[in-house]
Amino acid sequence: MARILVIEDEDNIAIALDFLLTRDGHRHERLASGKDALSSIRQSRPDLVLLDVMLPEVSGYQVLQDLRADPDLAQVRVLLMTARGSVVEHRKGMALGADGFIAKPFELSELRAEMARLLDRQ
Repeated sequence: MARILVIEDEDNIAIALDFLLTRDGHRHERLASGKDALSSIRQSRPDLVLLDVMLPEVSGYQVLQDLRADPDLAQVRVLLMTARGSVVEHRKGMALGADGFIAKPFELSELRAEMARLLDRQ
């Protein structure tokens, strides 16, 4: 059972992720903004962060950049999720230090496979 932090502002996506993560037996929390992401990650030390790119207040890219700049948090696994699934967005996310990238809308099987890949690398 993994500890997963979901940072997603869209309720319908967060509800679907909650259902999936609960069904798969993971412990998880949700933030709807990037504003308190770093303090939450520092406090909860999740095994994986599912991070939306387009968030209110602080973007997912900024959260990722700040996370990678903090030596105590640099090893936290991050799966970026975005509706802007272009090659440019993918490259940007990976260049900033994401461990994985998934375009919305995604198939649950695709999300599960990517999560399993990242959790196995611990």
